[in-house]
Parts: sequence; C-alpha cells; structure tokens
Amino acid sequence: MDGLFYWLINMSIAGTAAGLIVLLIRSVKRLPRRAAALMWLFPMIRAVIPVSVAGKYNLNSLLALFRGKTVYFTDPFITMTNHVSFAESYFPLTFPGEIRAINVNGNYITVGRSVWSRVFSVGFIVWAVVAAALILTMAVIYFMTVRELKDAVLLRDNVYLSDKITSPAVYGIFRPRIILPAEYKDKEINYIIMHETAHIRHGDNFWRMLGFLVAAIHWFDPLAWIFLKVGLSDLELACDERVLKKLDADGRKQYALALVDAARPKNVFVSAFGGAKLRTRVENVLSYRKMSAAACVGLAALVAAVAYVLLTNAA
Repeated sequence: MDGLFYWLINMSIAGTAAGLIVLLIRSVKRLPRRAAALMWLFPMIRAVIPVSVAGKYNLNSLLALFRGKTVYFTDPFITMTNHVSFAESYFPLTFPGEIRAINVNGNYITVGRSVWSRVFSVGFIVWAVVAAALILTMAVIYFMTVRELKDAVLLRDNVYLSDKITSPAVYGIFRPRIILPAEYKDKEINYIIMHETAHIRHGDNFWRMLGFLVAAIHWFDPLAWIFLKVGLSDLELACDERVLKKLDADGRKQYALALVDAARPKNVFVSAFGGAKLRTRVENVLSYRKMSAAACVGLAALVAAVAYVLLTNAA
C-alpha cells in the first residue's frame, strides 16, 4: 500500500506539471481548440502511467533540477517518474529507517517499518476510500440518468425526444443517443444534430468520463479539478470547430443563434449542445477562420513537440 501511494503522488506531480504547461499553451487565443483538447490527453497519461521512455529534452528533466531521481524500469530506456525521492531503493520500495534482512532464498525483506512507510500506508487508505466513494457516486449518477431516459421517444434515426431534460445532449458511452427536449419537436434542429453527431463520431462522452475518472483518482490535487473543467470546455469548443468547418458565414451565424437558444442548465456527465461558456463559444463561432494547409502542418508539429516534452522522462 505504501508503494502504491508513493507512485501515485509521483504521477500526480508529473500530471500537474504537464497540466500547467498545457494550461499555459491553450491560453494562446489563436490556438485551435481541437489542438488544446488533444493536448489535455498528455497530463492524463502522466497522471495514470508511472513509466515512460527516456528523452533528452523534457519537463521531467526540468523538475529534476529541483527534486527528482531517475529510476530505471527493466532497461535504461524505460524510466519511472520519481519526484518525491524519499525512497532508498525501489524494487522493492524501501524508505529511510527501515530494517532489512536476507531470507532463506537470498532475497532482501523488510522486517522493520519506517515512519515514512506508515505515512504512505495511511495515506493510501484515506485516498482509496475517497476515490472509491467519488467513482461510485459518478457511476450511480450516470446509470440513474441513463435509466431515467430509457422512455425517450424516437424522432428519427438516432435522435430522441424527452420531457425530462432541458437541453440537447448525447447520452451514453457505448451506445450513445442524441436526446432533445420534447419542445424541440417542431424546431429547426439541423445544427444541433451536426454538433451532437460530431460528439458521437469522436467519442467525446468516453473522454469526458475518463477525465472524471482521472480527477477522482487524483482528488487530493485541486489543480486536477481545474484541469478537468478547462478540458471539458475545450472539448465543447473543439466540437464547435469541427462543425464550423462545414458551414459558410451565414451558417455560422445560425449556429451561434442555436447556441443561445440552447443555453440552459446542463448535466456534467453528458456532451451538451449548449455546454461550456456561452459567450466564449459564440465569440469563437463568429470569429472562426479555416486553417490553411501550412497552418495545419505547423500545428501538428507543435502538438508533436509538446507530446515529446511532456510524455518523456529524464534520462
């Protein structure tokens, strides 16, 4: 238990540092939200995977200047994030003050625990209880929502109507459905369908739930919840951009009007058409410009460079 919590804290530090870098990069106004939404995957990966390949230029090398130690995992090219650096050895994990002995098989065993070992063990128990409670709560809310909407009435294709919701949204992860408020039966819904279909095509509900899961695992880190909020906002803005690529100037104006019409309270566990900050979305819609081929290549290079810097470990 002490070892699990030790590596969890290391992953939290690595994920938080990567999240702060992404937060800084996505503050550039001209950066497409599709790129920002993609880059939020990098802090999530750092927050759940303790090992990575070694690299020369990366964020972990910078963090190691303040505190850190490279731990090699199976070979010199695979290393583990280790920013806490309290341990004396890692396979098995031992802390200063522990008494070790050799058993009959010639292996080292710990016969006396240190204060650090007890601290990390207690920390693991507290973490596990809260994390399990959060994940269970999310699961209950999700399945209760899906169950409540089982009686939605089919309108056409994969579009349903329900009098239990107030805003259009995609419900479900493995068999997602577009559900509209019953009052939308006689409204113009083409732009709404385009938006929600884009959510389904890119599996946004899956990424949304994965984001909540990572935040629940790192519930003790307040920045994890900030990253989640900003990341979900970028997910909605990215979906807008995918739709706007297909619209002309007049279509973008109509799309903005549809956003205003759908601006009502949302369920955080679904991809809602009127989600994220309304003013920001409307401004992005009206100021949207299609990217040139050269800009797309430059953007791809930027994302690749950020991935290398954030996802590799210090050599």
